[in-house]
Amino acid sequence: MRRVSMVNFGVFLLFCFGFLSNSFGQDYDDSDVNSTTAVYIVTLRQAPTLHLFQQEAEVTRVRDNSKHGDTSKFTRPKLQPRNISKSRYWRSRRSAIAQAHDSLLRNALKGEKYIKLYSFHYLINGFAVFVSSQQADKLSKRKEVANVVLDFSVRTATTYTPQFMGLPKGAWVKEGGYETAGEGIVIGFIDTGIDPTHPSFNGTDTSQRQYPIPNHFSGVCEVTPDFPSGSCNRKLVGARHFAQSAITRGIFNSSEDYASPFDGDGHGTHTASIAAGNHGVSAVVSGHNFGSASGIAPRAHISVYKALYKSFGGFAADVVAAIDQAAQDGVDILSLSITPNRRPPGVATFFNPLDMAMLSAVKAGIFVVQAAGNTGPSPKSMSSFSPWIFTVGAATHDRVYSNSITLGNNVSIPGIGLALPTDEGKKYTLISALDALKNKSSVVDKDMYVGECQDYDNFDKDLVHGNLLICSYSIRFVLGLSTIKQALAVAKNLTAKGVVFYMDPYVLGFQINPTPMDMPGIIIPSSEDSKVLLKYYNSSLERSGTTKEIVRFGAVAAISGGRNPNFSDRAPKIMYYSARGPDPEDSLFNDADILKPNLVAPGNSIWGAWSSAATESTEFEGENFAMMSGTSMAAPHIAGVAALIKQKFRKFSPSAIASALSTTSVLFDNKGEAIMAQRAYANPDQTMTPATPFDMGNGFVNATAALNPGLIFDTSYEDYMSFLCGINGSAPAVFNYTGKNCMLRNATISGSDLNLPSITVSRLNNTRTVQRLVTNIAGNETYNVGLVPPFDVLMKVSPTQFSIASGETKLLSVILTAKKNSSIASFGGIKLFGNAGHVVHIPVSVTVKIALKQLT
Repeated sequence: MRRVSMVNFGVFLLFCFGFLSNSFGQDYDDSDVNSTTAVYIVTLRQAPTLHLFQQEAEVTRVRDNSKHGDTSKFTRPKLQPRNISKSRYWRSRRSAIAQAHDSLLRNALKGEKYIKLYSFHYLINGFAVFVSSQQADKLSKRKEVANVVLDFSVRTATTYTPQFMGLPKGAWVKEGGYETAGEGIVIGFIDTGIDPTHPSFNGTDTSQRQYPIPNHFSGVCEVTPDFPSGSCNRKLVGARHFAQSAITRGIFNSSEDYASPFDGDGHGTHTASIAAGNHGVSAVVSGHNFGSASGIAPRAHISVYKALYKSFGGFAADVVAAIDQAAQDGVDILSLSITPNRRPPGVATFFNPLDMAMLSAVKAGIFVVQAAGNTGPSPKSMSSFSPWIFTVGAATHDRVYSNSITLGNNVSIPGIGLALPTDEGKKYTLISALDALKNKSSVVDKDMYVGECQDYDNFDKDLVHGNLLICSYSIRFVLGLSTIKQALAVAKNLTAKGVVFYMDPYVLGFQINPTPMDMPGIIIPSSEDSKVLLKYYNSSLERSGTTKEIVRFGAVAAISGGRNPNFSDRAPKIMYYSARGPDPEDSLFNDADILKPNLVAPGNSIWGAWSSAATESTEFEGENFAMMSGTSMAAPHIAGVAALIKQKFRKFSPSAIASALSTTSVLFDNKGEAIMAQRAYANPDQTMTPATPFDMGNGFVNATAALNPGLIFDTSYEDYMSFLCGINGSAPAVFNYTGKNCMLRNATISGSDLNLPSITVSRLNNTRTVQRLVTNIAGNETYNVGLVPPFDVLMKVSPTQFSIASGETKLLSVILTAKKNSSIASFGGIKLFGNAGHVVHIPVSVTVKIALKQLT
């Protein structure tokens, strides 16, 4: 008997409105799990439309080729999602599948009440339905049904980064300039929607050139009161929203969440602009121009699939529906920042509705990018597991907005804040909010957080007037219960000269972004530096010898202001919050032989477009741009670069794009030294050590080199199937999700045998040989092999030199032998040096090493 799989693992979209937490994204309240009715995702044994299309294409190919008496010279066709939803034939197929779903429900649940939310037909064959647990059990017993999974909750997780990544003088110039960068490529975003009125998404660029309409795309734009006709244009070519699961649960708030593609949160607008925002848009915040913004692929098109919402996050059924629709519409790139809060249960992390839908998307030729997660820096904190998904971690760039306060004793304390400076050369008196209260004893008794400067009525205006007000910054600012904007408003009403925020010692593990301030101000993010400030302030107070009342405030200071950037920071470095490998294969923390993350990209302090209705980050409320941090900001950088690669190499498979990104990556920072990784939440820059592949994958993205990779490693859908079937006990899960019978497969492979641009072995028992097949997409070239073996491992590569013609493939054999027993992870690498200038980088990671006695 098949059982209903009560899969319930939270998923959240990683984001950071002015801060990041190592424990960000606590589980959504899944109290509905135990209710009598819930939403279930039901998959059927019959293949989805995409698989049927490929099967029919294969039959046609064999029939046609057999007429010529020779099939060996014909290669397997790769399906491209071109105008699939415009086809009358496929519309009828979709309708037939939906009718089959309705018939199944009627027959299985005769006379009973239920609500069908979605029919999935393109990437998976199934539906989402609102039923009782007893009804779900009835469905699971039907012979047509492969899998029944309880729906799970989901939650949400640039003016300069194109320059830091070398685009203006590199990738853009080589391919015709920013005016054409990404032209004809459609990037799909599954996020919180978009603000179509933002200038980053205008249908004409700064030179008033209209965008060409992409012929291969067939998406549509919903028209609602919040998203009126004309919201879409030649830049924004598709927009839909998916919320049936939330609506069925009765938690959808249409006034706050917008029953339309409009972004009421801000996150979706931000990520879309990073990848594909228009070039040359002025980023003005608090009346100050911080520069001209541009997406990585400014001429690429955007299609939005809103499946996450401000007030509750979202649900997997809605996300799967969004992925399915994006694939039908014909997007080229899919960008997601959705990751599970906890590892999926079952035989392997790869088997869950989201990853399986993304596998079918990859089969359809779509390159899928996913944020790694903001759960670092501990090992095995990775939240994006599957080898067919390109997982991106977060790194810094070299632009910083430095602010500082100089005390009267000439001690200078660094801080942050996009603020005005005090008058040059003049110091102003410091006064603590707690010392400026009208009635200290009674007020503090009523409000222990009064020092956060949130209520004007508590303070003596005569004391504060013309002085620098010192306010505390506690966990309440992180939670949004107190805000910088409100403290600034209070300070203005008190006619203060400026505001100084010191850090509560209990605020640890948060990345505080520079915050706009329309008056002199500074946030001191270090609790140790905050102690220095308070010690100086308290030591400068003069008190009455009898009453102990303060008679004079002796501390003075000047604020330098933080609106002017400098570009001297050592970068990139891996941020502490960026999730780390090794990739966990299952909920028991066993390691997968797959390198994660795949790559890192700029993700810290990123300027991006902001929704006009976004209220989640009060510091940027009403602004057109916001500065955010997180792996959510890193992923769209890669989506943009992938669009540039797809524009140049139209026939590249998703794995070929992944290979081009990976093998050309950067391993050194802008000072010519090894990229460093932060290792702790508190004082992260004091805990840095050289980054390993488990921190940064292949390295930091190199957009220019990725457009000329020389060699590529290609991996097919069938390879992924052989890998999934090779997992012990996986056959039922593979059959349930894909309809493929592992027993009919001649051979299976392990993760280390996938043709990936990396080699990862979690358990090296004496000797292991792995092979990689490289394809030359450049001119004829001769390559020499360079080796850096992992510690305690003997590594050989054959051949050590090879010549490879354009379009030719070459098989490389890598022999790894353990020299001594060890359970400590060690890292090395293989570099292929071409005589035409190509350099191909392949990281090698080995964790557990078991050697024969004679080798020790």
